[in-house]
Amino acid sequence: MVNHSEHSEEQNKDALIKALLEVVQNIQTKFLSEEDEERQWLIENSPNPVIAELVKEMTVMMLHVLDAIGKLEPVNGITISKQFGFSKGSISKITRKMADKQIIQFEYLPDNKKEILFRTTPLGKEIYQLHFDMHRQIDIGVNRYLKRYNESELQFLVNALSEALHTSWLNTGLNESKSDSSRSSYS
Repeated sequence: MVNHSEHSEEQNKDALIKALLEVVQNIQTKFLSEEDEERQWLIENSPNPVIAELVKEMTVMMLHVLDAIGKLEPVNGITISKQFGFSKGSISKITRKMADKQIIQFEYLPDNKKEILFRTTPLGKEIYQLHFDMHRQIDIGVNRYLKRYNESELQFLVNALSEALHTSWLNTGLNESKSDSSRSSYS
C-alpha cells in the first residue's frame, strides 16, 4: 500500500514532468522561430545590399554548409558530410545552388576529375564572416544568460541534457541503466 506522502510526491513529480515537456516543446518552437530572427540579424548587419539579398535566399542548411566550407576550405563533400552529419545528397544539391549564386566555387584536382573541392568566393567569405559574427553574438548572449546559474545547477543541466541527447524516448527500457543514486544527488 502506498502512503499519502508517496502518492502526493508522485503526483508532484508527474506534474513537473508534464510542465517540463511543455517547456521543451516551447523551446523547440522558439528555436524554429529564431531562424527568422537570425536571418533578420544577418540582413540588417550585411555589409552590402548584394549580401543582404543572398542571405534572404539562403536556407539555414546552406548557411551551415557555407560555414563548414569556410572553416575547412578547400574541402570535399564527403568531409563535410562526415564532420557535420549532412547527407552527401544534401551537400551536392546545396553546393550546386551556392555555386550558381557565386557563393562558392568548385575546384577539380588535376589528377582526379571525380574529386571536387569547394572554396568560398569573395561573396561567400563575406557571408561566412557575417554568419560567424552572428554566432559570436549568440554565444555572448547564451553565456550572459547561463552565468546566472551556480556551478551545481550548470552541472545538473550538462548532465541532464547529455543524458537526454543519448536517450531513446521510444525504447525507454534500453536507457535505464543509470542508477537512481547518480540522479538523486541533484534533487
